[in-house]
Formats: sequence, C-alpha cells, structure tokens
Amino acid sequence: ITTIPYGADLVDQANVELLRPYGLTPDGYSVVIARPEPENNILEIVAAFSERKRNAKLVVLGNYRPETNPYHAQVLSTASDEVIFPGGIYDSATVGALRFYATLYVHGHSVGGTNPSLVEAMGASSAVLAHNNHFNQWVAGPQAHYFRTQEDCAQAFDELLSDVSERNHMKQASLKRFKEEFSAELECQKYE
Repeated sequence: ITTIPYGADLVDQANVELLRPYGLTPDGYSVVIARPEPENNILEIVAAFSERKRNAKLVVLGNYRPETNPYHAQVLSTASDEVIFPGGIYDSATVGALRFYATLYVHGHSVGGTNPSLVEAMGASSAVLAHNNHFNQWVAGPQAHYFRTQEDCAQAFDELLSDVSERNHMKQASLKRFKEEFSAELECQKYE
C-alpha cells in the first residue's frame, strides 16, 4: 500500500493588480481560504485577529449566508472592521495572487488529511499559521507556526505580524517542503 499526497502547481509570481479590487496591498493582509464550517476554526481565527487593532487586514474567503446560517452570522458579527469578507473567489489567478502576496496564510482546518488549500499556499511560498493537528503538522512541517485555541491564534498574530524575519524564514520553509513533497511534477512522477 502506498499513499500519493495531493500535489499543486508552483506559484513563483503573481499579478499584483489582482489585489486592487479588494483594496489590498502586498504584505498588508493575511488570508483564510476555507469552507465556513466550525471544523475550520474560522470563528476562532476571526475573533483572535479582531481582539485588537492590527493595522492590517484579514481576508476571509467563502460564501457566508448569515440570514440562514447561525455560524456564519456569528463569524460576521465577531469581525472587526479590519476583516474583509469578499465572498467566494474561484479565479485561480486571483486566489494565487492572494496567497502569494499575503503576510500569513491562516489554515484552521482541524480534520482531514492533505488539504489542497494548504498545499497550494505552500506552493505560493506562504508563511503558514495553521491549526495544531497531526494532518497540518505533517503537511506544513516544523517551520510553520501552529495554534490550538483562539488565545494561541491571537498570540501568533501578535508575534508574527511584526516579525518580518520569521515570516521570511517560514516562507522559505513552506517552499522547500512543497518542492520536497507536494509539487504537481513530483505527484505525476509518483503516479507513473
């Protein structure tokens, strides 16, 4: 028996103009890309970010329907004015640019395995802040930063948003791990 992990394409450049419709600038925001479900810890991430003024944005992708989903309503009501909810974005070039230019890629998934969004973020050299579980630890590796609780996540934002050196180290580690385990080219070779 063997396992071939999900692979993704390398994003080593992106069109910065794709950020403009959302009022974003490179390294001026962190991004969350996930289905708006409790198991993805979006409420905890948004609450942690919103605890105080960050002088940065948190972009939370996904389709939120507060009128029919109490969890969605809770996430939206918890958000500070620095949190942006642009809805679902399905253009791969735009999503790639959002990952490529983000200060942090925040990954709250707590169940599953090799999550495609995390692998794609690593392929865009994202500095990863992820929920602390064995799935995410195996994918992102020891150089990523992890949180278990809202308090952990808030502390990570406090530390990482002001530490350019550590974020650069995290980005390099993401790209190295991606190239070693998760590139689309390597995935194809394994299938062959």
